[in-house]
Formats: sequence, C-alpha cells, structure tokens
Amino acid sequence: MSSTSSTDRGFWERAGHALAFELIALGICAPVVAWAMDKPMGQIGVLTLMFSTIAMLWNMIFNFLFDHAQKRLGFERGLGVRLLHGCLFEAGLVVLLVPLAAWWLSISLLQALVLDIGLILFFLPYSVCFNWVYDTLRARYVRRQSISVAYEKR
Repeated sequence: MSSTSSTDRGFWERAGHALAFELIALGICAPVVAWAMDKPMGQIGVLTLMFSTIAMLWNMIFNFLFDHAQKRLGFERGLGVRLLHGCLFEAGLVVLLVPLAAWWLSISLLQALVLDIGLILFFLPYSVCFNWVYDTLRARYVRRQSISVAYEKR
C-alpha cells in the first residue's frame, strides 16, 4: 500500500478522528438519554463523558489494531468489513461500559445492558457512516495534497 493509504495514520490524526467522532455523538446522546431515562442532565452528561473518554481510547486502540490487520491480510473496507468493524468495536465497548453504567446509575447489569443495547442501535449505523464519510473526505484531502505537491515540483 502507498504512504497515502487509509491505514497510514499517525497519532494526532487518530486522536482527531476519535475526538470528532465522540464530540458529535456526545452532543446527540446526552440529551436523548437524559430525556429517555428521566435522569438529570448532569448525571447523564458525566456518564456520557466517561463513556466518551473510554470509547475514544478504545477507538484509537481498536482502529490501530484493525489497520494492522488490514495491512497484514490485505482486505478492502467494503460494506461487509465496515459492518464487521462496527460490530467488533461495539462488542468491546459493551464489556467496558455496561459495568460502569450499572454502577454510576445504581441500576442492575441487565438494565445497564438494555441501556447499552439502545446506544448500540444508535452507534452501529453512526460509526459506519461517520467512518465512511471520514475515509472519503480523508482520501480527497490526501489526493488533493498529492496533486499539489506534484504540481509544485514542476
């Protein structure tokens, strides 16, 4: 793969990708979850911020590992792979977030799992769409930069 491949992302790009993903999701989820659970916005806001922080770290780690798997195995990121990517990512989050939600909200693990399933129903299509749009915009930017560099070398 060339140096402009979608798998060649540095730390700062990964951090920016994760931050944009989480900030958009946070702005959508916090008010909706607070309303749906009839809980104070502050309590849900702090929980979603904790979720977001954990998810950002998991996002960076998971995508780093996924990119390495793509380099090693040489698969393309079509719809099937993107759906698998989203499912694996969310499964990791379930393991990390359900106990935290149960503790923070003083609810059972089953209730926290139901909450998490609701979030997954949002995040699966959101993550597939966000990453597809991000990859498309990134490819355009990289292509534009390559053309600019080639033009300047003339």
